[in-house]
Amino acid sequence: MADYIPLMREAIEIARLALTTDDVPVGALVIDSAGLVVGRGNNRREIDQDPSAHAEMVALRQAALANDNWRLDNHTLVVTLEPCAMCAGAISQSRIKTLAFGAWDEKAGAVGSVWDILRDPRSPHQVEVVAGVLEEECATILREFFKGKR
Repeated sequence: MADYIPLMREAIEIARLALTTDDVPVGALVIDSAGLVVGRGNNRREIDQDPSAHAEMVALRQAALANDNWRLDNHTLVVTLEPCAMCAGAISQSRIKTLAFGAWDEKAGAVGSVWDILRDPRSPHQVEVVAGVLEEECATILREFFKGKR
């Protein structure tokens, strides 16, 4: 898990970018097998008026374009919040090898909280999951964002 800490810190900084557009502060990175960041994303639903513009989706799209290939075999996705069902489906479909996430999403998480799409034996592609990387730091930025909304 320690290997993912610097990457998660970068994902947290990317998440903060969403605050400028009033989007939920979630950040994501895609890293290739050489350790290079090939995709970055933060939530952009509000600014793009796009329900699919979650941080993971934005980062996966960038990585696919950078690789000129939708298959992201041997890539790692690092994201500050447990992916939802849409994002978990895209992670599986893109053939991501490893997912590392920070905070759990007890309301909509699809990697262990509510559902477990990525580790379901019926899924066509199995993904290694590393959960709880800098969990408290990732959860804090989300709590503070939602506290300001209430």
